[in-house]
Amino acid sequence: MTHFAVPPLIDISGRSAALPDDEYIRALIGEVLMTQPGERLNRPDFGSGLLQLILAPADPTLAATTQLTVQSALQRWLGDLIEIGSVQVDSDEESLRVLVVYSPRGSDRRVAEEFGWSL
Repeated sequence: MTHFAVPPLIDISGRSAALPDDEYIRALIGEVLMTQPGERLNRPDFGSGLLQLILAPADPTLAATTQLTVQSALQRWLGDLIEIGSVQVDSDEESLRVLVVYSPRGSDRRVAEEFGWSL
């Protein structure tokens, strides 16, 4: 099955771009990770608050809290599409890395996706 690209894109034929299942789920995870709560008008609680960690001082307690917050956000917004296995958040002074391990619903396959940001 193919899905419309997230965020919406136009392909070379001028139509809405489509993505296969794996790429679509990766794009949705990225959307949840990169959206700050309060950023969306009609869904003010959508997002993870993850990007606030980039500018915060590296602290194990903050990283653990952020990991739990991110896992909760993914479960809340994408729980009907994926089953979250684990979320690992690592940060240092200049970068932030998130490893999400999940299984698509209706599948025994485990997928690990890494997302990263740098200052």
